[in-house]
Amino acid sequence: MTGRRSLGRQFGWLWAAYGVSTVGTMLAFDALPIIAILVLHAGPAAVSALAATGLAVGAGLAVPLGPWVEFRRKRPVMIATDLIRFATLLSIPAAFALGLLGFVQLVVVSVVVGAADLTSRAASGACLKALVPPEDLLVANGRFESTSWTATMIGPPLGTAAIGLFGPVTTVTADAVSYLLSALGIRAIGGKEEPPPQRATASSVRGPRRGELLEGWRFILAHPALRPLFFNAALNNGLIMATAPLMATLMLGPLGFAPWQYGLAFGVPCIGGLIGSRLARRLVARFGQHKVMVTSGALRACWVLWLACVGPGVAGLVLVVLVELGLITCCGIFNPVLATYRLEQTGADRVARTLSAWSVTTKVTTAVTTALWGVLAGLTGPRTAIAAAGVLMLATPLLLPRRARTPLREGEPAPSGI
Repeated sequence: MTGRRSLGRQFGWLWAAYGVSTVGTMLAFDALPIIAILVLHAGPAAVSALAATGLAVGAGLAVPLGPWVEFRRKRPVMIATDLIRFATLLSIPAAFALGLLGFVQLVVVSVVVGAADLTSRAASGACLKALVPPEDLLVANGRFESTSWTATMIGPPLGTAAIGLFGPVTTVTADAVSYLLSALGIRAIGGKEEPPPQRATASSVRGPRRGELLEGWRFILAHPALRPLFFNAALNNGLIMATAPLMATLMLGPLGFAPWQYGLAFGVPCIGGLIGSRLARRLVARFGQHKVMVTSGALRACWVLWLACVGPGVAGLVLVVLVELGLITCCGIFNPVLATYRLEQTGADRVARTLSAWSVTTKVTTAVTTALWGVLAGLTGPRTAIAAAGVLMLATPLLLPRRARTPLREGEPAPSGI
Protein backbone atom coordinates (compact mmCIF):
# COMPACT_ATOMS: atom_id res chain seq x y z
CA MET A 1 0.00 0.00 0.00
CA THR A 2 1.33 3.44 -0.82
CA GLY A 3 1.13 6.61 1.22
CA ARG A 4 -1.09 7.61 4.14
CA ARG A 5 -3.13 10.25 2.37
CA SER A 6 -6.83 9.52 2.75
CA LEU A 7 -8.90 9.46 -0.42
CA GLY A 8 -12.17 8.98 1.43
CA ARG A 9 -14.32 6.13 2.65
CA GLN A 10 -15.77 5.34 -0.78
CA PHE A 11 -12.36 4.91 -2.36
CA GLY A 12 -11.33 2.82 0.64
CA TRP A 13 -14.08 0.29 -0.12
CA LEU A 14 -13.22 0.27 -3.83
CA TRP A 15 -9.57 -0.33 -2.97
CA ALA A 16 -10.48 -3.09 -0.51
CA ALA A 17 -12.64 -4.79 -3.14
CA TYR A 18 -9.82 -4.58 -5.66
CA GLY A 19 -7.32 -5.87 -3.12
CA VAL A 20 -9.26 -8.94 -2.03
CA SER A 21 -10.08 -9.99 -5.61
CA THR A 22 -6.47 -9.44 -6.71
CA VAL A 23 -5.15 -11.58 -3.87
CA GLY A 24 -7.63 -14.31 -4.81
CA THR A 25 -6.57 -14.14 -8.44
CA MET A 26 -2.88 -14.44 -7.61
CA LEU A 27 -3.50 -17.29 -5.17
CA ALA A 28 -5.13 -19.10 -8.09
CA PHE A 29 -2.43 -18.08 -10.58
CA ASP A 30 -2.27 -20.78 -13.29
CA ALA A 31 -4.80 -22.82 -11.29
CA LEU A 32 -6.75 -23.99 -14.33
CA PRO A 33 -3.68 -25.34 -16.18
CA ILE A 34 -2.55 -27.02 -12.95
CA ILE A 35 -5.96 -28.67 -12.56
CA ALA A 36 -5.89 -29.74 -16.20
CA ILE A 37 -2.50 -31.36 -15.67
CA LEU A 38 -2.99 -32.90 -12.22
CA VAL A 39 -6.64 -33.93 -12.39
CA LEU A 40 -7.38 -34.43 -16.08
CA HIS A 41 -3.84 -35.45 -17.12
CA ALA A 42 -3.91 -33.01 -20.06
CA GLY A 43 -0.86 -32.71 -22.29
CA PRO A 44 1.04 -29.56 -23.33
CA ALA A 45 -1.11 -28.95 -26.42
CA ALA A 46 -4.34 -29.10 -24.41
CA VAL A 47 -2.95 -26.83 -21.68
CA SER A 48 -1.79 -24.29 -24.27
CA ALA A 49 -5.20 -24.42 -25.95
CA LEU A 50 -6.89 -23.81 -22.60
CA ALA A 51 -4.81 -20.67 -21.99
CA ALA A 52 -5.16 -19.32 -25.53
CA THR A 53 -8.90 -19.95 -25.72
CA GLY A 54 -9.58 -18.17 -22.46
CA LEU A 55 -7.66 -15.10 -23.59
CA ALA A 56 -8.92 -14.91 -27.16
CA VAL A 57 -12.57 -15.88 -26.76
CA GLY A 58 -12.93 -13.96 -23.50
CA ALA A 59 -11.56 -10.85 -25.22
CA GLY A 60 -13.94 -11.37 -28.15
CA LEU A 61 -16.94 -11.58 -25.83
CA ALA A 62 -15.82 -8.41 -24.06
CA VAL A 63 -15.91 -6.31 -27.26
CA PRO A 64 -19.69 -5.65 -27.24
CA LEU A 65 -19.72 -5.38 -23.46
CA GLY A 66 -17.63 -2.18 -23.43
CA PRO A 67 -20.36 -0.04 -25.07
CA TRP A 68 -22.98 -1.85 -22.99
CA VAL A 69 -21.17 -0.91 -19.77
CA GLU A 70 -20.66 2.71 -20.85
CA PHE A 71 -24.36 3.55 -20.65
CA ARG A 72 -25.10 1.79 -17.36
CA ARG A 73 -24.28 2.50 -13.75
CA LYS A 74 -20.86 1.05 -13.10
CA ARG A 75 -21.17 -0.36 -9.59
CA PRO A 76 -24.02 -2.77 -10.40
CA VAL A 77 -21.98 -3.96 -13.39
CA MET A 78 -18.94 -4.56 -11.18
CA ILE A 79 -21.03 -6.44 -8.62
CA ALA A 80 -22.59 -8.55 -11.37
CA THR A 81 -19.21 -9.49 -12.85
CA ASP A 82 -17.95 -10.43 -9.39
CA LEU A 83 -20.95 -12.66 -8.75
CA ILE A 84 -20.63 -14.25 -12.20
CA ARG A 85 -16.98 -15.08 -11.51
CA PHE A 86 -17.88 -16.37 -8.04
CA ALA A 87 -20.51 -18.78 -9.39
CA THR A 88 -18.45 -19.82 -12.42
CA LEU A 89 -15.29 -20.60 -10.46
CA LEU A 90 -17.24 -22.35 -7.71
CA SER A 91 -18.55 -24.79 -10.32
CA ILE A 92 -15.06 -26.33 -10.53
CA PRO A 93 -14.75 -27.60 -6.93
CA ALA A 94 -18.41 -28.66 -7.09
CA ALA A 95 -17.82 -30.72 -10.24
CA PHE A 96 -14.56 -32.06 -8.81
CA ALA A 97 -16.33 -33.25 -5.64
CA LEU A 98 -18.96 -35.02 -7.75
CA GLY A 99 -16.39 -36.58 -10.08
CA LEU A 100 -17.83 -34.68 -13.07
CA LEU A 101 -15.01 -32.25 -13.84
CA GLY A 102 -14.02 -32.20 -17.51
CA PHE A 103 -11.76 -30.26 -19.84
CA VAL A 104 -14.63 -28.50 -21.61
CA GLN A 105 -15.79 -27.06 -18.29
CA LEU A 106 -12.32 -25.62 -17.67
CA VAL A 107 -12.41 -23.96 -21.10
CA VAL A 108 -15.87 -22.48 -20.46
CA VAL A 109 -14.80 -21.19 -17.04
CA SER A 110 -11.66 -19.65 -18.55
CA VAL A 111 -13.70 -17.85 -21.22
CA VAL A 112 -16.39 -16.55 -18.86
CA VAL A 113 -13.89 -15.36 -16.26
CA GLY A 114 -11.78 -13.71 -18.96
CA ALA A 115 -14.74 -11.78 -20.38
CA ALA A 116 -15.92 -10.79 -16.89
CA ASP A 117 -12.41 -9.58 -15.96
CA LEU A 118 -12.25 -7.26 -18.96
CA THR A 119 -15.77 -5.96 -18.38
CA SER A 120 -15.11 -5.32 -14.70
CA ARG A 121 -11.86 -3.52 -15.51
CA ALA A 122 -13.65 -1.13 -17.86
CA ALA A 123 -16.38 -0.42 -15.30
CA SER A 124 -13.93 0.01 -12.41
CA GLY A 125 -11.87 2.58 -14.31
CA ALA A 126 -14.98 4.68 -14.91
CA CYS A 127 -15.99 4.21 -11.27
CA LEU A 128 -12.57 5.36 -10.07
CA LYS A 129 -12.70 8.50 -12.20
CA ALA A 130 -16.10 9.35 -10.71
CA LEU A 131 -15.03 8.73 -7.09
CA VAL A 132 -11.62 10.40 -7.00
CA PRO A 133 -10.77 14.05 -7.78
CA PRO A 134 -8.43 14.47 -10.79
CA GLU A 135 -5.54 15.58 -8.59
CA ASP A 136 -5.74 12.32 -6.62
CA LEU A 137 -5.94 9.89 -9.55
CA LEU A 138 -2.21 9.16 -9.51
CA VAL A 139 -2.31 8.43 -5.77
CA ALA A 140 -5.24 6.04 -6.30
CA ASN A 141 -3.62 4.28 -9.26
CA GLY A 142 -0.37 3.99 -7.32
CA ARG A 143 -2.22 2.20 -4.53
CA PHE A 144 -3.82 -0.19 -6.97
CA GLU A 145 -0.43 -0.86 -8.55
CA SER A 146 1.26 -1.56 -5.22
CA THR A 147 -1.59 -3.87 -4.23
CA SER A 148 -1.21 -5.77 -7.49
CA TRP A 149 2.52 -6.29 -7.03
CA THR A 150 2.11 -7.28 -3.38
CA ALA A 151 -0.42 -9.93 -4.40
CA THR A 152 1.86 -11.08 -7.22
CA MET A 153 4.73 -11.45 -4.78
CA ILE A 154 2.94 -13.50 -2.12
CA GLY A 155 0.02 -15.10 -3.96
CA PRO A 156 1.55 -17.74 -6.26
CA PRO A 157 3.91 -19.24 -3.62
CA LEU A 158 1.06 -19.48 -1.10
CA GLY A 159 -1.24 -20.84 -3.78
CA THR A 160 1.10 -23.63 -4.84
CA ALA A 161 1.69 -24.51 -1.18
CA ALA A 162 -2.07 -24.66 -0.60
CA ILE A 163 -2.52 -26.95 -3.61
CA GLY A 164 0.14 -29.28 -2.22
CA LEU A 165 -1.47 -29.35 1.23
CA PHE A 166 -5.19 -29.27 0.48
CA GLY A 167 -5.69 -30.41 -3.10
CA PRO A 168 -5.83 -29.05 -6.67
CA VAL A 169 -9.09 -27.06 -6.42
CA THR A 170 -8.22 -25.22 -3.18
CA THR A 171 -7.03 -22.00 -4.79
CA VAL A 172 -9.94 -21.87 -7.25
CA THR A 173 -12.30 -22.01 -4.28
CA ALA A 174 -10.39 -19.19 -2.58
CA ASP A 175 -10.50 -17.14 -5.77
CA ALA A 176 -14.27 -17.64 -6.03
CA VAL A 177 -14.78 -16.48 -2.45
CA SER A 178 -12.59 -13.43 -3.10
CA TYR A 179 -15.03 -12.27 -5.79
CA LEU A 180 -17.94 -12.62 -3.40
CA LEU A 181 -16.07 -10.47 -0.87
CA SER A 182 -15.25 -8.00 -3.63
CA ALA A 183 -18.93 -7.69 -4.53
CA LEU A 184 -19.73 -6.96 -0.87
CA GLY A 185 -16.98 -4.32 -0.80
CA ILE A 186 -18.35 -2.56 -3.88
CA ARG A 187 -21.84 -2.69 -2.39
CA ALA A 188 -20.46 -1.01 0.75
CA ILE A 189 -19.17 2.00 -1.22
CA GLY A 190 -22.58 3.59 -0.68
CA GLY A 191 -23.61 7.06 -1.66
CA LYS A 192 -25.36 8.01 -4.85
CA GLU A 193 -23.70 7.01 -8.09
CA GLU A 194 -23.81 9.58 -10.84
CA PRO A 195 -26.14 8.64 -13.72
CA PRO A 196 -24.38 7.14 -16.74
CA PRO A 197 -23.97 9.09 -19.98
CA GLN A 198 -26.90 8.93 -22.37
CA ARG A 199 -26.84 7.60 -25.89
CA ALA A 200 -27.42 10.08 -28.66
CA THR A 201 -30.75 8.49 -29.68
CA ALA A 202 -33.38 6.63 -27.72
CA SER A 203 -33.69 4.04 -30.47
CA SER A 204 -30.30 2.59 -29.54
CA VAL A 205 -31.31 1.63 -26.01
CA ARG A 206 -31.79 -2.02 -26.92
CA GLY A 207 -28.12 -2.67 -27.33
CA PRO A 208 -24.81 -1.34 -28.66
CA ARG A 209 -24.96 0.14 -32.13
CA ARG A 210 -22.40 -1.03 -34.65
CA GLY A 211 -20.51 2.24 -34.41
CA GLU A 212 -20.34 2.04 -30.61
CA LEU A 213 -18.47 -1.27 -30.75
CA LEU A 214 -15.48 0.49 -32.26
CA GLU A 215 -15.79 3.85 -30.50
CA GLY A 216 -13.08 3.04 -27.95
CA TRP A 217 -10.58 2.17 -30.68
CA ARG A 218 -11.60 5.22 -32.73
CA PHE A 219 -10.97 7.52 -29.80
CA ILE A 220 -7.59 5.98 -28.98
CA LEU A 221 -6.36 5.93 -32.57
CA ALA A 222 -7.47 9.55 -33.15
CA HIS A 223 -5.72 10.78 -30.01
CA PRO A 224 -2.17 11.97 -30.79
CA ALA A 225 -0.77 10.89 -27.41
CA LEU A 226 -2.89 7.85 -26.50
CA ARG A 227 -2.35 6.25 -29.90
CA PRO A 228 1.43 5.71 -29.52
CA LEU A 229 0.99 4.73 -25.86
CA PHE A 230 -1.64 2.19 -26.91
CA PHE A 231 0.71 0.46 -29.35
CA ASN A 232 3.65 0.76 -26.97
CA ALA A 233 1.76 -0.82 -24.08
CA ALA A 234 0.27 -3.64 -26.17
CA LEU A 235 3.61 -4.56 -27.76
CA ASN A 236 5.59 -4.32 -24.51
CA ASN A 237 3.12 -6.39 -22.53
CA GLY A 238 2.87 -8.97 -25.29
CA LEU A 239 6.64 -9.39 -25.61
CA ILE A 240 7.17 -9.56 -21.84
CA MET A 241 4.48 -12.21 -21.40
CA ALA A 242 5.68 -14.15 -24.45
CA THR A 243 9.04 -14.71 -22.77
CA ALA A 244 7.52 -16.12 -19.55
CA PRO A 245 6.93 -19.70 -20.75
CA LEU A 246 10.26 -19.63 -22.60
CA MET A 247 12.10 -18.71 -19.40
CA ALA A 248 10.32 -21.53 -17.61
CA THR A 249 11.36 -23.97 -20.33
CA LEU A 250 14.97 -22.74 -20.25
CA MET A 251 15.43 -22.52 -16.49
CA LEU A 252 13.60 -25.70 -15.51
CA GLY A 253 15.04 -27.64 -18.45
CA PRO A 254 18.59 -27.22 -19.76
CA LEU A 255 19.76 -24.90 -16.97
CA GLY A 256 18.58 -27.30 -14.25
CA PHE A 257 17.02 -24.86 -11.80
CA ALA A 258 14.66 -26.33 -9.20
CA PRO A 259 11.03 -25.16 -9.21
CA TRP A 260 11.55 -23.26 -5.94
CA GLN A 261 14.50 -21.41 -7.49
CA TYR A 262 12.39 -20.49 -10.52
CA GLY A 263 9.64 -19.21 -8.22
CA LEU A 264 12.18 -17.24 -6.19
CA ALA A 265 13.68 -15.66 -9.32
CA PHE A 266 10.33 -14.20 -10.38
CA GLY A 267 8.74 -13.68 -6.96
CA VAL A 268 11.38 -11.65 -5.11
CA PRO A 269 11.71 -8.97 -7.85
CA CYS A 270 8.04 -8.07 -7.40
CA ILE A 271 9.22 -5.86 -4.57
CA GLY A 272 10.34 -3.57 -7.39
CA GLY A 273 6.69 -3.03 -8.24
CA LEU A 274 6.08 -1.77 -4.71
CA ILE A 275 9.10 0.51 -4.90
CA GLY A 276 8.11 1.87 -8.30
CA SER A 277 4.49 2.49 -7.39
CA ARG A 278 5.54 4.35 -4.24
CA LEU A 279 7.99 6.48 -6.23
CA ALA A 280 5.60 7.35 -9.07
CA ARG A 281 3.79 10.26 -7.40
CA ARG A 282 7.00 11.79 -6.02
CA LEU A 283 8.74 11.54 -9.38
CA VAL A 284 5.79 13.14 -11.19
CA ALA A 285 5.69 15.96 -8.64
CA ARG A 286 9.38 16.64 -9.19
CA PHE A 287 9.90 16.00 -12.91
CA GLY A 288 6.45 16.19 -14.46
CA GLN A 289 4.05 13.54 -15.71
CA HIS A 290 5.22 13.38 -19.31
CA LYS A 291 8.92 13.10 -18.53
CA VAL A 292 8.36 10.34 -15.95
CA MET A 293 6.05 8.40 -18.25
CA VAL A 294 8.39 8.56 -21.23
CA THR A 295 11.55 7.85 -19.20
CA SER A 296 10.13 4.88 -17.28
CA GLY A 297 8.47 3.60 -20.45
CA ALA A 298 11.79 3.69 -22.29
CA LEU A 299 13.75 2.13 -19.42
CA ARG A 300 11.40 -0.85 -19.11
CA ALA A 301 12.36 -1.82 -22.68
CA CYS A 302 16.04 -2.33 -21.77
CA TRP A 303 15.84 -5.43 -19.60
CA VAL A 304 14.39 -8.45 -21.43
CA LEU A 305 17.38 -8.89 -23.77
CA TRP A 306 19.58 -9.69 -20.76
CA LEU A 307 17.45 -12.74 -19.97
CA ALA A 308 18.87 -14.43 -23.06
CA CYS A 309 22.26 -14.42 -21.28
CA VAL A 310 21.15 -16.37 -18.21
CA GLY A 311 23.34 -19.32 -17.29
CA PRO A 312 23.21 -22.09 -14.68
CA GLY A 313 23.99 -21.80 -11.00
CA VAL A 314 23.92 -18.92 -8.56
CA ALA A 315 25.20 -16.39 -11.10
CA GLY A 316 22.33 -17.19 -13.46
CA LEU A 317 19.77 -16.94 -10.67
CA VAL A 318 21.15 -13.57 -9.54
CA LEU A 319 21.07 -12.28 -13.13
CA VAL A 320 17.39 -13.18 -13.50
CA VAL A 321 16.52 -11.56 -10.16
CA LEU A 322 18.36 -8.33 -11.03
CA VAL A 323 16.89 -8.12 -14.54
CA GLU A 324 13.35 -8.78 -13.30
CA LEU A 325 13.85 -6.30 -10.45
CA GLY A 326 14.83 -3.57 -12.89
CA LEU A 327 12.01 -4.39 -15.29
CA ILE A 328 9.32 -4.57 -12.62
CA THR A 329 10.49 -1.36 -10.91
CA CYS A 330 10.18 0.50 -14.22
CA CYS A 331 6.74 -1.03 -14.77
CA GLY A 332 5.73 -0.07 -11.23
CA ILE A 333 6.48 3.56 -12.06
CA PHE A 334 5.09 3.55 -15.60
CA ASN A 335 1.79 1.72 -15.05
CA PRO A 336 0.07 4.08 -12.57
CA VAL A 337 1.30 7.14 -14.47
CA LEU A 338 -0.08 5.72 -17.71
CA ALA A 339 -3.38 4.73 -16.05
CA THR A 340 -3.77 8.24 -14.64
CA TYR A 341 -2.86 9.94 -17.91
CA ARG A 342 -5.33 7.74 -19.82
CA LEU A 343 -8.18 8.68 -17.47
CA GLU A 344 -7.24 12.37 -17.67
CA GLN A 345 -7.31 12.30 -21.45
CA THR A 346 -10.64 10.43 -21.67
CA GLY A 347 -13.99 12.10 -21.18
CA ALA A 348 -16.43 10.58 -18.68
CA ASP A 349 -18.79 9.65 -21.52
CA ARG A 350 -16.32 7.22 -23.11
CA VAL A 351 -14.15 5.84 -20.29
CA ALA A 352 -15.62 2.31 -20.28
CA ARG A 353 -15.36 1.94 -24.05
CA THR A 354 -11.80 3.23 -24.10
CA LEU A 355 -10.62 0.99 -21.26
CA SER A 356 -12.43 -2.00 -22.77
CA ALA A 357 -10.77 -1.46 -26.16
CA TRP A 358 -7.39 -1.06 -24.48
CA SER A 359 -7.74 -4.22 -22.40
CA VAL A 360 -9.12 -6.34 -25.24
CA THR A 361 -6.25 -5.33 -27.51
CA THR A 362 -3.68 -6.05 -24.82
CA LYS A 363 -5.12 -9.51 -24.15
CA VAL A 364 -5.31 -10.44 -27.82
CA THR A 365 -1.78 -9.13 -28.47
CA THR A 366 -0.49 -11.18 -25.55
CA ALA A 367 -2.19 -14.32 -26.84
CA VAL A 368 -0.84 -13.83 -30.37
CA THR A 369 2.73 -12.99 -29.35
CA THR A 370 2.84 -15.88 -26.89
CA ALA A 371 1.75 -18.28 -29.62
CA LEU A 372 4.19 -16.82 -32.18
CA TRP A 373 7.11 -16.93 -29.76
CA GLY A 374 6.26 -20.51 -28.88
CA VAL A 375 6.60 -21.40 -32.57
CA LEU A 376 9.82 -19.37 -32.84
CA ALA A 377 11.27 -21.13 -29.79
CA GLY A 378 10.40 -24.47 -31.34
CA LEU A 379 12.36 -23.54 -34.47
CA THR A 380 15.32 -21.72 -32.93
CA GLY A 381 15.39 -22.59 -29.23
CA PRO A 382 14.11 -20.59 -26.22
CA ARG A 383 17.27 -18.51 -25.78
CA THR A 384 17.16 -17.19 -29.34
CA ALA A 385 13.43 -16.44 -29.07
CA ILE A 386 13.98 -14.52 -25.82
CA ALA A 387 16.77 -12.53 -27.49
CA ALA A 388 14.46 -11.70 -30.41
CA ALA A 389 11.82 -10.38 -27.99
CA GLY A 390 14.48 -8.32 -26.22
CA VAL A 391 15.72 -6.77 -29.46
CA LEU A 392 12.18 -5.86 -30.52
CA MET A 393 11.52 -4.27 -27.14
CA LEU A 394 14.47 -1.95 -27.64
CA ALA A 395 12.53 -0.34 -30.49
CA THR A 396 9.31 0.22 -28.52
CA PRO A 397 10.38 3.58 -26.95
CA LEU A 398 9.97 5.01 -30.45
CA LEU A 399 6.21 4.64 -29.89
CA LEU A 400 6.16 6.85 -26.79
CA PRO A 401 4.58 10.32 -27.27
CA ARG A 402 7.06 13.11 -27.93
CA ARG A 403 4.99 15.94 -26.45
CA ALA A 404 2.91 16.34 -23.30
CA ARG A 405 -0.79 17.12 -23.46
CA THR A 406 -2.87 18.81 -20.79
CA PRO A 407 -5.71 16.78 -19.23
CA LEU A 408 -8.96 16.70 -21.17
CA ARG A 409 -11.54 18.87 -19.43
CA GLU A 410 -15.09 17.65 -18.99
CA GLY A 411 -17.17 18.76 -21.93
CA GLU A 412 -14.14 19.29 -24.14
CA PRO A 413 -14.46 17.48 -27.48
CA ALA A 414 -12.26 14.48 -28.13
CA PRO A 415 -9.17 15.17 -30.22
CA SER A 416 -9.62 14.68 -33.91
CA GLY A 417 -7.47 12.46 -36.07
CA ILE A 418 -4.21 13.75 -37.42
